[in-house]
Amino acid sequence: MCHNGRMAATRTRRPERRREHPLSRERIVEAAIELLDTAGEGGLTFRALAERLATGPGAIYWHVTGKDELLHAATDAVVAAAVPPAAADTTPQDAIRATALGVFDAIDAHPWVGTQLARSSMDMDAPILRIFERLGRQVQALGVPRAVQFTAASALLNYVVGVAGQNAANARAVEPGTDRTEFLTTMAAAWADLDPEEYRFVRDIAGDLPRHDDRVEFLAGIDLILTGIAPRERPA
Repeated sequence: MCHNGRMAATRTRRPERRREHPLSRERIVEAAIELLDTAGEGGLTFRALAERLATGPGAIYWHVTGKDELLHAATDAVVAAAVPPAAADTTPQDAIRATALGVFDAIDAHPWVGTQLARSSMDMDAPILRIFERLGRQVQALGVPRAVQFTAASALLNYVVGVAGQNAANARAVEPGTDRTEFLTTMAAAWADLDPEEYRFVRDIAGDLPRHDDRVEFLAGIDLILTGIAPRERPA
């Protein structure tokens, strides 16, 4: 009887479900990005990742050693997609603008990337180093003197990462579903009511606030920096 029961159990056991796609580091990183986008850094746990991938945490550890490595890999994947190499016929100015906008849009879509970039150092393989390299090559192509190339590239990098990160932070501070124009109009009215002696400039430009475009303003800042670092011809 027991023998027959064992045989019946063997015959009725459901076969182990095969994954449509084998687990890989790339799939893990893609799932981590999705999880970071929806739950933030605090929601990125190996348990949550294992549930999303329908696997066990042990299988994930086979490909990544821990959360720090996973955050690094996820950030690098987003940055790599955002700042591809410039085409051969692209001017240095346009290449810098494209890199800057790529980072701006990437951080806007994945706000956690801005936090990771702000935390990271210039260690080997750091995602922020990829951005610095892209900007630095174009600074060289502009003909900026060697003595100030580091300063020029650093100014661009700090502006790009800082402003993009601040823009994403501002967006997160607003309640979802808020009408942007209505929100900015209300803020502009508050600016216009500030003390005229202490906030003369802010009151003067308050009316511009509801009409401004963040990406346009961001690029305008890039152009100001490019104007400042462009080599100047010596007078004859």
